[in-house]
Amino acid sequence: MPIQMRNHLALHSNFKRILAPSGLADSQPFAWKVPDLCKAYGWPTNLAGGGEVAIIELGGGRLDSDTDKFCQTYGVPVPSVTDISVDGTVNSPGISDADAEVALDTQVVAAAVGRATGMPANIFMYWSQDIASAVTKAADDGRDVCSISWGADESAWGDAALAQMEAALLYATSKGMVVTVASGDNDADDGGGMTGVDAPASCPHAIACGGTNKFPNQVERVWNDNPGNVAGEGTGGGFSAYFPVQAWQLGRAQTPPKGLGRMVSDVAAVADPATGYLVVIAGQVEIIGGTSAVAPLYAGLIASCGRKLGWITPTLWQNPSCFVKVPEGNNGVYGGLVCCGLGRPRATMIAKLLTTHD
Repeated sequence: MPIQMRNHLALHSNFKRILAPSGLADSQPFAWKVPDLCKAYGWPTNLAGGGEVAIIELGGGRLDSDTDKFCQTYGVPVPSVTDISVDGTVNSPGISDADAEVALDTQVVAAAVGRATGMPANIFMYWSQDIASAVTKAADDGRDVCSISWGADESAWGDAALAQMEAALLYATSKGMVVTVASGDNDADDGGGMTGVDAPASCPHAIACGGTNKFPNQVERVWNDNPGNVAGEGTGGGFSAYFPVQAWQLGRAQTPPKGLGRMVSDVAAVADPATGYLVVIAGQVEIIGGTSAVAPLYAGLIASCGRKLGWITPTLWQNPSCFVKVPEGNNGVYGGLVCCGLGRPRATMIAKLLTTHD
């Protein structure tokens, strides 16, 4: 759903919808119960938690009855959710398709934290028409992790807006907040009419979250529903045309070629709606995918590891054993060592890294 911002930048959410069939036969899309997906990724349990999660939303709305039904159905502790308006934007359910985005973000964080800690997630939902100002507000409010599922191709931002966005993320991480961001759902094209990457995922102080296809007991692959089509539906990812190559990515799984910039993504998890997430929207169970699901999944894991972890991206890249690479498949141009970065999580190892990281 595009949102026209004050600076004329059209931002969109990064979710993909599939209606859940009444019975999931082999011929139907597969759907993950979020706690089961966490288990498949080796989620830790009995973590101390304590991290407060900010979720930024630019539109749509949330019904608490949906959150309650999701938690009751899948055995998840009911989260505490507090709405905060940054600029007059408010929780407005039933008006737009973006309700699916809000439900996905809320319920995935709740399940990720609940699985890791056994306790309710503490969520603060920031409603805004500008991502940068919402990030700054969340950092000033002392939140520990921020999940962003909205963005646009770098070419749509312009240099000034990209610089402002990165400045907000730099400020947030300096205050101890970790920021996870969806990498986009339009393959290597990113909807910009040429090969490009999504921002704010491309900002160096964001953790860019790419997407995979994951069936149980099968090899995890790059999410791409339109192989060979750079403008198809699948995980975003590639190289920034604005932000330079980052030192912490050099010498890793895939060193950016000379002349290309910051590599997107950093991490990945399941995003293909054909192997999507079961969520509750307006009282109905639906299958939702997209890299919008990956950002809150990692946000919930990181929040369970403690408070004020700050800029952990270099630390993650220095510890590739905490992930499993996704070498199979591509997003129309780039293979999984680029568009899925370090790969899918070994969640218990990530938790051990972050809970012992100074």
